[in-house]
Amino acid sequence: MTLITDTDRLKTLCDELNEQPFICIDTEFIRERTYWPKLCLVQVSDPDGRPFAIDPLSNNLDLSPLFALMANPKITKVLHAAHQDIEIFLHLTGQLPHPIFDTQIAAMVCGFGESASYENLARKIADVRIDKSSRFSDWSNRPLAKRQLQYALSDVLHLPQIYLTLREQLAETQRGIWIADEMAALGKIEEYIINPINAWKKIKTRGANPRTLAILREVTAVREEWARHRDMPRQHVIRDQSLLEISSSRPTDPAELGKIRGLQTNIPKSKLGSDLLQAVNRGVALAADKCPQPPKRSENVQAPTATVDLLKVLLKLRADQHSIAARLVAKNSDLVQIAAGLETPAALTGWRREIFGEDALKLVKGQLSLTIKSGQVLIKTSDIGCLS
Repeated sequence: MTLITDTDRLKTLCDELNEQPFICIDTEFIRERTYWPKLCLVQVSDPDGRPFAIDPLSNNLDLSPLFALMANPKITKVLHAAHQDIEIFLHLTGQLPHPIFDTQIAAMVCGFGESASYENLARKIADVRIDKSSRFSDWSNRPLAKRQLQYALSDVLHLPQIYLTLREQLAETQRGIWIADEMAALGKIEEYIINPINAWKKIKTRGANPRTLAILREVTAVREEWARHRDMPRQHVIRDQSLLEISSSRPTDPAELGKIRGLQTNIPKSKLGSDLLQAVNRGVALAADKCPQPPKRSENVQAPTATVDLLKVLLKLRADQHSIAARLVAKNSDLVQIAAGLETPAALTGWRREIFGEDALKLVKGQLSLTIKSGQVLIKTSDIGCLS
């Protein structure tokens, strides 16, 4: 097993990898006590499946050669379930690796089911079984055990074969366009870094009025800034429930702020407490027409439950017929909107409309029906309206 702990060896490896058409990447990190993930290990492999482990915690290692490799636009970076790995490199370098190929997304259109795991792909494509017993190791402890390195390297050992197989299937079936949007989204910075003023949208706010939402927006932005600048988990700064109570009770001084349930006792008279009170004032003073409106949720759309259920059956049928993960074709919110007669969901555009959306509209309009024959669900079209 190759563990790289010095800059010279890393530079030599990256010089070699810069000549390759693609590389495979995985990371190990911890995040329980921080806002940003703490990078503890980087695993890479070349197209031949030669794996290498890079120790970012080594005092003798400068990761600059690796960062330059990740920024090389001529090399495809292959990852599985890439989001968190990409977030790490974005935080460390300020830029996104490009181009990216996510094997989990590709597997969803190649018949490997919903959110196919790396273990499943390794078993089905490379005919190997991955031992995941070290998954929850503390990757910050040194030295790393042999079993930890074996586990970590296994996550890139078979990735080249998985990538090449999926890429070939996509080419043969001409389905590359089916995942183009999902792959493109991986290259958008807003996918990884939340604008503090939008952080409130991550909090469940059932029944909150616009004024309360305006205050929540301001106090949540304060928490986001504090967590980010001090590298602390959001909930360790202030819990969501406390933010909601602050927004609804609207405290005006430290004494009132101190009555908020779940708030740490030292906060009301601290700089954070002062920032929160100022945020409350900003939310209270905001013009009514500038207050955010309650988020539009699919449950707020009125749609017959039975119709939505029929659309789910149709979606499952069409997804199975095309060997594609159903959730990549349409979300439940899409089905609700279609059932309600809305034609705005993504499921009614592009290739999704071709394999599902058009039939979904016909089903809602009574121009298509579902029937069972010999235990199989079949689609039946009608020129005369709804069939019984």
